[in-house]
Amino acid sequence: MRTKTRPPTDIDSYIAGFPREIRARLETVRAAVRRAAPQAQEKISYRMPAYALCGSLVWFAAFENHIGFYPGASGVKKFAREFRSYAHAKGSVQFPHDQPIPSALIAEVVAFRVAENLARWAAKGGEKPRAPRRPRPRVR
Repeated sequence: MRTKTRPPTDIDSYIAGFPREIRARLETVRAAVRRAAPQAQEKISYRMPAYALCGSLVWFAAFENHIGFYPGASGVKKFAREFRSYAHAKGSVQFPHDQPIPSALIAEVVAFRVAENLARWAAKGGEKPRAPRRPRPRVR
């Protein structure tokens, strides 16, 4: 399905390798994750888009017939009732291409995962992470 064969180095390049319709779906998932976890770090992990904040939060990827969403076992277990209408396994959910992306549900799952990671981080004695600092413009 991907048009590029070189592994992506960032989420933009990952998304750019797909047809327009799939890119739009991937951007919808990305926006839902960013809305729920604006402080999360974007990265590529396991060759797919991933987000981390005090540990891994979620991953997502495009496949021939669906968008795979990977919130981990705790995320799937917590939202098992909401995921009933989708194919899912212990740590993954499939959103078929012939159905709309459930943005609100994705945001809710991500918010749950953020709270879970922050609680685990605090229990280990870590401080709450701050928003990444923006580089200051250089004055000459």
